[in-house]
Amino acid sequence: MKTFTINGAGLGLRRELLPPLESGVPEVIKFFEVSPENWIDIGGRLGKVFRAYTERHTFVAHGLSLSIGGPAPLDIAFLKRMKAFLDEHTIALYTEHLSFCSDDRHHYDLYPIPFTEEAVHHVAGRMRLAQDILERPIALENASYYVKPPLAEMDEMAFINAVLEEADCPFHLDVNNIYVNSLNHNYDAAAFLKSLPGERIVYGHVAGHDHDKSGMIIDTHGQTTCDPVWQLLELAYQTFGVFPTLLERDFNMPPLADLLVEVEHIAALQQRYGETHD
Repeated sequence: MKTFTINGAGLGLRRELLPPLESGVPEVIKFFEVSPENWIDIGGRLGKVFRAYTERHTFVAHGLSLSIGGPAPLDIAFLKRMKAFLDEHTIALYTEHLSFCSDDRHHYDLYPIPFTEEAVHHVAGRMRLAQDILERPIALENASYYVKPPLAEMDEMAFINAVLEEADCPFHLDVNNIYVNSLNHNYDAAAFLKSLPGERIVYGHVAGHDHDKSGMIIDTHGQTTCDPVWQLLELAYQTFGVFPTLLERDFNMPPLADLLVEVEHIAALQQRYGETHD
């Protein structure tokens, strides 16, 4: 498989950010993340602009539609298109959500996988096949969810650990998702975090969220990162050592200067707790 190296603090690249970045990428941004589904087959001027960024900067890819835990067969044609995209832009690391989003059709949302032994084997087998096709590792991200999976034989933490162990794959740690799930499902976020396999972490996410009228916290990536999530990130650095960490912001986009305040906060925490590891 291809090797990958990312370090420091990163930012999710949305199209709205291209104009303010034209004058130069701030030094604090060490890598970018994109969702490939938003860029595959994009040509013309926008495609050339995107290619110019991937030629000059380090990128990772965070997928939305692989549906690694889904019941339908993996979409091999999609995986081949994904491989061509990753190869074209020299993106060595691809991550996906530990969830599913399709069966006989795409549902455009992420749903939790039942926390069962059968599901562990199912996901691990699909991971091995997908990684073979992509010829690069797939890191799985702990996902937010709003309805507890039926037929659970284990808790979320045990399920994540079991999948990562059997698939023998890297881990993409989303700190905000831990916070969101801990409040929605009433568990101790710090204890959950400490139980995860830190040696598998390749990079992390922080983000903001919203509250709906029912009191549920929704992982929208549409607000600034709140203090409890920053505190969880600090705990992660204290527990596992410093790892590359990226700010997600997908909606309600503020000016780039506001986003840089949060990226700089990541970088300051990384400097406080030690050097990043690859």
